[in-house]
Amino acid sequence: MLYWLTALSDGGDFFNLFRYITFRAGGAFMTALLFGFLFGKPLINVLRRKQGKGQPIRDDGPEGHFTKAGTPTMGGLLIVGALLTATLIWARLDNPFVWLVLFVTLSFALIGFADDYAKVSKQNTAGVSGKVRLLLGIIIAVIAALCARAFHPEALQNQLALPVFKDTLINLGYFYVPFVICVIVGSANAVNLTDGLDGLAIMPVMIAAGTLGVIAYAVGRVDFTEYLDVHYVPGTGEILIFAAALFGGGLGFLWYNAPPAAVFMGDTGSLALGGALGAIAVVTKHELVWAIVGGLFVLEALSVIIQVLYFKRTGRRVFLMAPIHHHYEKKGWAEPTIVIRFWIIALILAMIGLATLKVR
Repeated sequence: MLYWLTALSDGGDFFNLFRYITFRAGGAFMTALLFGFLFGKPLINVLRRKQGKGQPIRDDGPEGHFTKAGTPTMGGLLIVGALLTATLIWARLDNPFVWLVLFVTLSFALIGFADDYAKVSKQNTAGVSGKVRLLLGIIIAVIAALCARAFHPEALQNQLALPVFKDTLINLGYFYVPFVICVIVGSANAVNLTDGLDGLAIMPVMIAAGTLGVIAYAVGRVDFTEYLDVHYVPGTGEILIFAAALFGGGLGFLWYNAPPAAVFMGDTGSLALGGALGAIAVVTKHELVWAIVGGLFVLEALSVIIQVLYFKRTGRRVFLMAPIHHHYEKKGWAEPTIVIRFWIIALILAMIGLATLKVR
């Protein structure tokens, strides 16, 4: 919205700063961060009063989690609120990619909110049916896929770009929409599975958002794409503002989610943020790089898939408990140890993902 202040500029004054994506990204970060600090405590107080007993704790979960009983959930409302406010203030609202990513984020947030509300109101861990959540997620992803294809340059429509290999594109044709469904729905659920310990999910989400924001800015500038030999996607630079807002909102949330957490993110936050990251990957044509950057989330999801399939086949378990962070809890690792080591892994994977921009 503030971008339109450039209309008051003569090219050399303060208003000219609003032309620059990097300046507005910094503004979005600070706005989202302040939003988190200002509204975090009041929101937590409201959630505590409304929810009473807080988020239900699974009976079959690690024993240490029973001490967290009474902690309110739906803290994702703080992140989504900060993200939405900062993006609407600082981004160009005539950019279709901004609206596409916001649509995916808010839609998955609504699914997560419904799930959290069902869990809290009924005081059980069942929530909304998994089939219903999956169906709604697929519908959202189909809409996102069709919009992304329409917004992309003709030469990139239905195409899958390969990292490292210069100018290489694979035409997915009719498989493009199913592929996007896998990316967005898979991302949303992978982040959701990762959100099992205080602070575990939010920092890797912030790291991934920062990484994908840099990638979005690079592929949205023709001079950068020529230098890096990556595909130019006009308009994606504005996604940096969304990513900066997500980073700022996440940092504000982490203030209250740091161990011991005063509030849980809940499905409201984890599904929304996972869907948002998947949508950014689709918009920027870096879906495979996202699999590297978000490798921690992939690992968490794979641990669940492997556990379920192996148990159905043999009646035995590969891990002491899935997702894999619970496996290390069962082995006796302290919760902060698991969280910080997983943060380190997420940062390493992000650096590898960024390196693919230049390794050609």
